[in-house]
Amino acid sequence: MEKKYLFAHFTGDSGDGEQIYFAVSEDGMHWCDLNKGEPVLRSEIGEKGVRDPFILRSRLDGRFYILATDLRIAAGKGWEAAQHAGSRNMVIWESADLVHWSAPWFYQVPLAEAGCVWAPEAVFDPKRGVYLVFWASCVKREGDVEAKQRIYASSTTDFRHFTEPRLYIERENHVIDTTIVEEDGVFYRFSKDETVKNIRLDCGTDLLGEFTDVPSASLNGIPGVEGPAAFALPDGQGWCLLVDRFAERLGYLPLVCRNLKDGVFTVAEDYDMGHGTKRHGSILELTEEEYGRLLTAWNGKIQ
Repeated sequence: MEKKYLFAHFTGDSGDGEQIYFAVSEDGMHWCDLNKGEPVLRSEIGEKGVRDPFILRSRLDGRFYILATDLRIAAGKGWEAAQHAGSRNMVIWESADLVHWSAPWFYQVPLAEAGCVWAPEAVFDPKRGVYLVFWASCVKREGDVEAKQRIYASSTTDFRHFTEPRLYIERENHVIDTTIVEEDGVFYRFSKDETVKNIRLDCGTDLLGEFTDVPSASLNGIPGVEGPAAFALPDGQGWCLLVDRFAERLGYLPLVCRNLKDGVFTVAEDYDMGHGTKRHGSILELTEEEYGRLLTAWNGKIQ
């Protein structure tokens, strides 16, 4: 059966850009916007804007969840305040069918020293039977000259109750925007080096164990990108890694590879990201029935 896909994303820093948008695809390369290119969900809590949405289908209860950053740059506070004195909330929605969504709720990260909570994502941990939820926080720890971006993580089974956060990824440079996928029993982590402004890749067999770097000259050679989103392509064609070209304000660029272990990525030869600019989001595989339901509910699609 051919795979279908849903892309949850935001579109930019002004107006309605910092809300939840949906696009769909039949092949992962050619995208069509739903709801006439307007938001499908709006946050009226906290900062009244959300960025970096991550959508998942829970293996534990079969429901869908969206996690997002509570942040609205359009409000005018600026990036310095957003990073060092921003919201410590992640905004969460729940749905049984991808169409009817709950009111959003907060998970306030209990790191009093955290200057922000950015780009929350989740991955199922089969060893422990829980979801590992991870995000970037700018924290000044003992011995730091200044606050530094690191990845922290908690575990949950219901996205309402979380374990105490733990430091998950720390590197010599600032690190944000981590996404994790699994291939052949190995977990691959894509993260943005916030100092160099490119994507780095590492891998490990235990989400809470040791990870080793996966050298990738192709990723190292693409600067000015963030918001990695990875998904398996149809019919064993390999993987697609979407990278958000924030520095050039060009939105997402699809990179493809045969397998993740080699770290060799090339720009897709034929793609269409749809109408307008898509910013840091995530991809969910759909069934035929779910794909049809989304088209019906959100007024079809626009090119």
